[in-house]
Amino acid sequence: MVKNALAAQLLKAGLVDNKKAKKLSKQAQHEQRTGQSNEADLKAKIAQDQQEKQARDQALDLEKKKALHEKELKAAIVQMINQHKIRETDGDSTYQFIDEDKIKKVYINQQIYNALVSGSLVIAKDKESYSFLPKALADRINEKMQGFIIVNNSEKNEAVTDEEDPYAAYVIPDDLMW
Repeated sequence: MVKNALAAQLLKAGLVDNKKAKKLSKQAQHEQRTGQSNEADLKAKIAQDQQEKQARDQALDLEKKKALHEKELKAAIVQMINQHKIRETDGDSTYQFIDEDKIKKVYINQQIYNALVSGSLVIAKDKESYSFLPKALADRINEKMQGFIIVNNSEKNEAVTDEEDPYAAYVIPDDLMW
């Protein structure tokens, strides 16, 4: 029979055998008689474990807060897009643009087409469709979070041309109709 309650619990759980339990109980008795104990070491280890757990909990909490903030920001941007999008856009003109390495085509009226080409309107991703927004709103959205504005013709990307390119002097207009 094991005299130490801890050893009995370890035996019951199957973590140690009888030989190991006797050794633990003898060691505990020896520490009681001599006054030597590892209480200071145990307390230090417990305090260190608590600090590590607290640091992990704080890191997890910070990640959750960041995820929640990002989710709230996305919801606010989607709400801004829905409130300010131009609704009457159907027409006969086609406008093609690239979204996620795919060429997309939208049918719009000539007024919207001209505004897109000039840069006063932009195309934004609206869930599964596309919305047309004023340039000022697009700038505010880009300040908050990137990735919603797909086409912004007001930002002219100056491509570096090769000096030997014979067609460098010929600029292709954005509103070229095929």
